[in-house]
Amino acid sequence: MNEQLHVHSGDCGYSSDIRRGGRLYSCEVCNRAFSTKRKLTRHQCIHSGERLYVCDVCNKLFNKNSTLIRHQRTHGGERPYTCEVCNKVFSRQGSLITHKRIHSGERPYVCDVCNKGFTEKSSLIKHKRTHSGERPFVCDVCNKAFSDKSSLIKHTRIHSSERPYTCEVCNKAFSQQSSLKTHKRIHSGERPYVCDVCNKAFSDQSSLIKHTRIHSGERPYTCEVCNKAFSQQSRLKTHKRIHSGERPYVCDVCNKGCTEKSSLIAHKRIHSGERPYVCDVCNKAFSDKSSLIKHTRIHSAERPYTCEVCNKSFKRKSSLITHKHIHNGERPYTS
Repeated sequence: MNEQLHVHSGDCGYSSDIRRGGRLYSCEVCNRAFSTKRKLTRHQCIHSGERLYVCDVCNKLFNKNSTLIRHQRTHGGERPYTCEVCNKVFSRQGSLITHKRIHSGERPYVCDVCNKGFTEKSSLIKHKRTHSGERPFVCDVCNKAFSDKSSLIKHTRIHSSERPYTCEVCNKAFSQQSSLKTHKRIHSGERPYVCDVCNKAFSDQSSLIKHTRIHSGERPYTCEVCNKAFSQQSRLKTHKRIHSGERPYVCDVCNKGCTEKSSLIAHKRIHSGERPYVCDVCNKAFSDKSSLIKHTRIHSAERPYTCEVCNKSFKRKSSLITHKHIHNGERPYTS
Protein backbone atom coordinates (compact mmCIF):
# COMPACT_ATOMS: atom_id res chain seq x y z
CA MET A 1 0.00 0.00 0.00
CA ASN A 2 1.25 3.47 -0.85
CA GLU A 3 2.49 5.43 2.14
CA GLN A 4 0.53 8.61 2.88
CA LEU A 5 1.89 11.64 4.74
CA HIS A 6 0.24 14.82 5.99
CA VAL A 7 1.33 18.29 4.94
CA HIS A 8 -0.25 21.65 5.49
CA SER A 9 -2.25 23.35 2.75
CA GLY A 10 -1.10 25.99 0.26
CA ASP A 11 -1.81 28.95 2.53
CA CYS A 12 1.36 28.03 4.44
CA GLY A 13 3.53 27.60 1.32
CA TYR A 14 7.27 28.19 1.12
CA SER A 15 9.75 30.85 0.05
CA SER A 16 13.20 30.42 -1.47
CA ASP A 17 16.43 32.36 -1.06
CA ILE A 18 19.75 32.22 -2.89
CA ARG A 19 22.61 31.91 -0.41
CA ARG A 20 26.21 30.80 -0.91
CA GLY A 21 25.40 29.80 -4.49
CA GLY A 22 22.67 27.36 -3.38
CA ARG A 23 18.87 27.61 -3.04
CA LEU A 24 17.30 27.49 0.42
CA TYR A 25 13.60 26.74 0.85
CA SER A 26 12.16 28.30 4.01
CA CYS A 27 9.07 27.20 5.87
CA GLU A 28 6.72 30.15 6.36
CA VAL A 29 5.37 28.65 9.56
CA CYS A 30 8.59 28.22 11.56
CA ASN A 31 11.20 29.79 9.22
CA ARG A 32 13.33 26.65 9.16
CA ALA A 33 15.35 26.45 5.89
CA PHE A 34 16.00 23.41 3.69
CA SER A 35 18.33 22.79 0.74
CA THR A 36 15.64 21.16 -1.42
CA LYS A 37 11.92 21.63 -1.95
CA ARG A 38 11.35 17.95 -1.17
CA LYS A 39 12.93 18.26 2.27
CA LEU A 40 10.76 21.27 2.96
CA THR A 41 7.64 19.36 1.90
CA ARG A 42 8.50 16.50 4.23
CA HIS A 43 9.06 18.97 7.06
CA GLN A 44 5.65 20.57 6.49
CA CYS A 45 4.06 17.30 7.63
CA ILE A 46 4.81 18.48 11.15
CA HIS A 47 2.51 21.48 10.82
CA SER A 48 -0.64 20.05 9.24
CA GLY A 49 -3.05 18.05 7.33
CA GLU A 50 -3.02 17.52 3.57
CA ARG A 51 -2.46 13.98 2.27
CA LEU A 52 0.72 13.22 0.37
CA TYR A 53 1.59 10.05 -1.56
CA VAL A 54 5.08 8.61 -1.28
CA CYS A 55 6.75 6.13 -3.67
CA ASP A 56 7.80 3.10 -1.61
CA VAL A 57 10.77 2.51 -3.95
CA CYS A 58 12.49 5.90 -4.12
CA ASN A 59 10.54 8.00 -1.56
CA LYS A 60 9.59 10.62 -4.16
CA LEU A 61 6.53 12.65 -3.09
CA PHE A 62 3.28 13.22 -5.04
CA ASN A 63 0.11 15.12 -4.21
CA LYS A 64 -2.11 12.84 -6.32
CA ASN A 65 -2.42 9.07 -6.23
CA SER A 66 -2.76 8.97 -10.03
CA THR A 67 0.57 10.76 -10.41
CA LEU A 68 2.20 8.27 -8.06
CA ILE A 69 0.80 5.36 -10.11
CA ARG A 70 2.28 6.84 -13.32
CA HIS A 71 5.60 7.36 -11.58
CA GLN A 72 5.77 3.77 -10.29
CA ARG A 73 5.81 2.54 -13.89
CA THR A 74 9.38 3.86 -14.09
CA HIS A 75 10.35 1.24 -11.50
CA GLY A 76 8.20 -1.60 -12.80
CA GLY A 77 9.11 -1.10 -16.44
CA GLU A 78 5.45 -0.97 -17.49
CA ARG A 79 4.98 0.95 -20.78
CA PRO A 80 1.30 0.77 -21.80
CA TYR A 81 1.36 3.56 -24.41
CA THR A 82 2.68 2.67 -27.90
CA CYS A 83 3.45 4.92 -30.88
CA GLU A 84 1.57 3.61 -33.91
CA VAL A 85 4.24 4.99 -36.27
CA CYS A 86 7.44 3.45 -34.88
CA ASN A 87 6.12 1.16 -32.07
CA LYS A 88 8.18 2.89 -29.39
CA VAL A 89 6.53 2.43 -25.98
CA PHE A 90 6.08 4.84 -23.07
CA SER A 91 5.04 4.72 -19.45
CA ARG A 92 3.02 7.97 -19.71
CA GLN A 93 0.47 9.17 -22.23
CA GLY A 94 1.99 12.66 -22.10
CA SER A 95 5.37 11.25 -23.15
CA LEU A 96 3.73 9.53 -26.11
CA ILE A 97 2.03 12.79 -27.18
CA THR A 98 5.38 14.61 -27.03
CA HIS A 99 7.12 11.80 -28.92
CA LYS A 100 4.58 11.91 -31.78
CA ARG A 101 5.75 15.44 -32.56
CA ILE A 102 8.99 13.93 -33.86
CA HIS A 103 6.95 12.31 -36.64
CA SER A 104 4.59 15.22 -37.24
CA GLY A 105 7.25 17.94 -37.01
CA GLU A 106 5.02 19.91 -34.63
CA ARG A 107 6.88 22.33 -32.34
CA PRO A 108 4.21 24.20 -30.41
CA TYR A 109 6.51 25.84 -27.84
CA VAL A 110 8.32 28.81 -29.41
CA CYS A 111 11.02 31.02 -27.89
CA ASP A 112 9.93 34.67 -27.88
CA VAL A 113 13.56 35.79 -28.23
CA CYS A 114 14.84 33.78 -31.22
CA ASN A 115 11.70 31.98 -32.45
CA LYS A 116 13.24 28.52 -32.07
CA GLY A 117 10.52 25.89 -31.64
CA PHE A 118 10.38 22.91 -29.29
CA THR A 119 8.27 19.78 -28.91
CA GLU A 120 7.78 20.18 -25.16
CA LYS A 121 7.48 23.05 -22.69
CA SER A 122 10.37 21.88 -20.48
CA SER A 123 12.78 22.10 -23.46
CA LEU A 124 11.66 25.67 -24.09
CA ILE A 125 12.22 26.59 -20.44
CA LYS A 126 15.77 25.14 -20.59
CA HIS A 127 16.46 26.91 -23.88
CA LYS A 128 15.39 30.33 -22.59
CA ARG A 129 18.10 30.08 -19.96
CA THR A 130 20.67 30.41 -22.76
CA HIS A 131 19.32 33.93 -23.26
CA SER A 132 18.86 34.82 -19.60
CA GLY A 133 22.04 33.16 -18.33
CA GLU A 134 20.06 31.60 -15.49
CA ARG A 135 21.67 28.53 -13.87
CA PRO A 136 19.34 27.43 -11.08
CA PHE A 137 20.77 23.94 -10.50
CA VAL A 138 23.80 24.10 -8.22
CA CYS A 139 26.21 21.30 -7.26
CA ASP A 140 26.31 21.01 -3.47
CA VAL A 141 29.93 19.80 -3.60
CA CYS A 142 31.68 22.42 -5.75
CA ASN A 143 28.90 25.04 -6.31
CA LYS A 144 29.14 24.74 -10.11
CA ALA A 145 25.80 25.84 -11.57
CA PHE A 146 23.84 24.44 -14.51
CA SER A 147 20.87 25.54 -16.59
CA ASP A 148 19.12 22.15 -16.42
CA LYS A 149 18.78 19.34 -13.90
CA SER A 150 20.07 16.59 -16.18
CA SER A 151 23.40 18.40 -16.61
CA LEU A 152 23.71 18.68 -12.84
CA ILE A 153 23.01 14.95 -12.42
CA LYS A 154 25.71 14.10 -14.99
CA HIS A 155 28.12 16.47 -13.28
CA THR A 156 27.62 15.02 -9.79
CA ARG A 157 28.96 11.69 -11.08
CA ILE A 158 32.38 13.36 -11.26
CA HIS A 159 32.32 13.58 -7.47
CA SER A 160 30.67 10.23 -6.80
CA SER A 161 32.54 8.26 -9.52
CA GLU A 162 29.17 6.69 -10.37
CA ARG A 163 29.17 4.98 -13.79
CA PRO A 164 25.68 3.53 -14.29
CA TYR A 165 25.97 2.79 -18.02
CA THR A 166 27.88 -0.41 -18.86
CA CYS A 167 28.90 -1.84 -22.22
CA GLU A 168 27.56 -5.38 -22.58
CA VAL A 169 30.49 -6.32 -24.85
CA CYS A 170 33.51 -5.32 -22.75
CA ASN A 171 31.91 -4.23 -19.43
CA LYS A 172 33.46 -0.77 -19.59
CA ALA A 173 31.31 1.63 -17.56
CA PHE A 174 30.41 5.26 -18.28
CA SER A 175 28.88 8.16 -16.35
CA GLN A 176 26.75 9.25 -19.33
CA GLN A 177 24.53 7.28 -21.67
CA SER A 178 25.77 9.29 -24.65
CA SER A 179 29.35 8.23 -23.87
CA LEU A 180 28.29 4.59 -23.83
CA LYS A 181 26.51 5.03 -27.17
CA THR A 182 29.67 6.51 -28.72
CA HIS A 183 31.85 3.78 -27.17
CA LYS A 184 29.72 1.00 -28.65
CA ARG A 185 30.75 2.17 -32.10
CA ILE A 186 34.24 0.85 -31.35
CA HIS A 187 32.73 -2.64 -31.36
CA SER A 188 30.29 -2.11 -34.22
CA GLY A 189 32.70 -0.11 -36.39
CA GLU A 190 29.97 2.45 -37.03
CA ARG A 191 31.25 5.88 -38.07
CA PRO A 192 28.17 7.99 -38.87
CA TYR A 193 29.87 11.40 -38.95
CA VAL A 194 31.60 12.01 -42.31
CA CYS A 195 33.79 14.95 -43.36
CA ASP A 196 32.33 16.55 -46.49
CA VAL A 197 35.81 17.61 -47.66
CA CYS A 198 37.82 14.36 -47.49
CA ASN A 199 35.15 11.78 -46.55
CA LYS A 200 36.99 10.69 -43.42
CA ALA A 201 34.47 9.19 -41.00
CA PHE A 202 34.21 9.47 -37.21
CA SER A 203 32.29 7.75 -34.45
CA ASP A 204 31.24 10.99 -32.74
CA GLN A 205 30.36 14.50 -33.82
CA SER A 206 32.95 16.24 -31.63
CA SER A 207 35.77 14.36 -33.39
CA LEU A 208 34.39 15.45 -36.77
CA ILE A 209 34.23 19.09 -35.63
CA LYS A 210 37.87 18.93 -34.48
CA HIS A 211 38.89 17.28 -37.76
CA THR A 212 37.22 19.91 -39.98
CA ARG A 213 39.51 22.54 -38.47
CA ILE A 214 42.38 20.86 -40.36
CA HIS A 215 40.70 21.96 -43.59
CA SER A 216 39.46 25.36 -42.41
CA GLY A 217 42.60 26.28 -40.47
CA GLU A 218 40.40 27.46 -37.61
CA ARG A 219 42.22 27.74 -34.27
CA PRO A 220 39.67 29.12 -31.80
CA TYR A 221 41.64 28.43 -28.60
CA THR A 222 44.38 30.97 -27.83
CA CYS A 223 47.01 30.97 -25.08
CA GLU A 224 46.77 34.20 -23.09
CA VAL A 225 50.51 34.04 -22.30
CA CYS A 226 52.08 33.69 -25.75
CA ASN A 227 49.06 34.01 -28.09
CA LYS A 228 49.71 30.64 -29.72
CA ALA A 229 46.43 29.31 -31.12
CA PHE A 230 45.08 25.75 -31.19
CA SER A 231 42.30 23.88 -32.94
CA GLN A 232 41.38 21.91 -29.82
CA GLN A 233 40.82 23.04 -26.24
CA SER A 234 42.68 19.98 -24.93
CA ARG A 235 45.77 21.00 -26.93
CA LEU A 236 45.64 24.48 -25.36
CA LYS A 237 45.34 22.94 -21.88
CA THR A 238 48.42 20.78 -22.51
CA HIS A 239 50.33 23.73 -23.99
CA LYS A 240 49.70 25.91 -20.93
CA ARG A 241 51.75 23.45 -18.88
CA ILE A 242 54.84 24.72 -20.72
CA HIS A 243 54.29 28.08 -19.02
CA SER A 244 53.17 26.76 -15.64
CA GLY A 245 55.77 23.98 -15.46
CA GLU A 246 53.04 21.53 -14.49
CA ARG A 247 53.84 17.90 -15.33
CA PRO A 248 50.99 15.86 -13.86
CA TYR A 249 51.89 12.54 -15.51
CA VAL A 250 54.81 10.94 -13.67
CA CYS A 251 56.73 7.78 -14.61
CA ASP A 252 56.63 5.23 -11.79
CA VAL A 253 60.06 3.92 -12.80
CA CYS A 254 62.24 7.05 -12.99
CA ASN A 255 59.87 9.80 -11.74
CA LYS A 256 60.14 11.80 -14.96
CA GLY A 257 57.15 14.10 -15.36
CA CYS A 258 55.25 14.65 -18.62
CA THR A 259 52.76 17.31 -19.66
CA GLU A 260 50.34 14.82 -21.23
CA LYS A 261 49.35 11.19 -20.77
CA SER A 262 50.35 10.12 -24.28
CA SER A 263 53.89 11.39 -23.66
CA LEU A 264 54.10 9.33 -20.48
CA ILE A 265 52.91 6.21 -22.32
CA ALA A 266 55.56 6.77 -25.03
CA HIS A 267 58.24 7.44 -22.40
CA LYS A 268 57.52 4.23 -20.45
CA ARG A 269 58.40 2.26 -23.57
CA ILE A 270 62.02 3.31 -22.98
CA HIS A 271 61.93 1.16 -19.86
CA SER A 272 59.88 -1.69 -21.31
CA GLY A 273 61.60 -1.75 -24.70
CA GLU A 274 58.22 -1.95 -26.40
CA ARG A 275 58.14 -0.79 -30.04
CA PRO A 276 54.57 -1.27 -31.25
CA TYR A 277 54.78 0.90 -34.40
CA VAL A 278 56.34 -1.05 -37.29
CA CYS A 279 57.21 0.19 -40.78
CA ASP A 280 55.42 -1.95 -43.35
CA VAL A 281 58.25 -1.42 -45.86
CA CYS A 282 61.39 -2.34 -43.90
CA ASN A 283 59.93 -3.63 -40.60
CA LYS A 284 61.86 -1.11 -38.51
CA ALA A 285 60.00 -0.62 -35.21
CA PHE A 286 59.42 2.53 -33.17
CA SER A 287 58.16 3.34 -29.70
CA ASP A 288 55.84 6.15 -30.86
CA LYS A 289 53.68 6.80 -33.89
CA SER A 290 55.21 10.18 -34.78
CA SER A 291 58.66 8.58 -35.18
CA LEU A 292 57.17 5.99 -37.52
CA ILE A 293 55.49 8.73 -39.60
CA LYS A 294 58.83 10.60 -39.90
CA HIS A 295 60.60 7.37 -40.85
CA THR A 296 58.14 6.41 -43.62
CA ARG A 297 59.10 9.60 -45.49
CA ILE A 298 62.43 7.93 -46.24
CA HIS A 299 60.55 5.43 -48.37
CA SER A 300 57.94 7.79 -49.83
CA ALA A 301 60.20 10.81 -50.48
CA GLU A 302 57.43 12.96 -48.96
CA ARG A 303 58.66 16.43 -47.95
CA PRO A 304 55.75 18.18 -46.22
CA TYR A 305 57.72 21.10 -44.75
CA THR A 306 58.43 23.89 -47.28
CA CYS A 307 60.45 27.08 -46.89
CA GLU A 308 58.31 30.08 -47.80
CA VAL A 309 61.42 32.01 -48.95
CA CYS A 310 63.00 29.60 -51.45
CA ASN A 311 60.41 26.78 -51.65
CA LYS A 312 62.96 24.13 -50.64
CA SER A 313 61.14 21.26 -48.91
CA PHE A 314 62.10 18.98 -46.07
CA LYS A 315 61.01 15.71 -44.51
CA ARG A 316 61.21 17.04 -40.96
CA LYS A 317 60.08 20.27 -39.36
CA SER A 318 63.36 20.51 -37.42
CA SER A 319 65.30 20.45 -40.72
CA LEU A 320 63.19 23.33 -42.06
CA ILE A 321 63.83 25.37 -38.90
CA THR A 322 67.60 24.80 -39.27
CA HIS A 323 67.45 25.74 -42.98
CA LYS A 324 65.71 29.05 -42.28
CA HIS A 325 68.82 30.27 -40.45
CA ILE A 326 70.46 30.58 -43.91
CA HIS A 327 67.98 33.29 -44.88
CA ASN A 328 67.88 35.27 -41.64
CA GLY A 329 71.62 35.02 -40.97
CA GLU A 330 71.02 33.62 -37.52
CA ARG A 331 73.74 31.36 -36.09
CA PRO A 332 72.18 29.97 -32.91
CA TYR A 333 74.79 27.31 -32.31
CA THR A 334 77.88 29.53 -32.44
CA SER A 335 79.54 30.41 -29.13
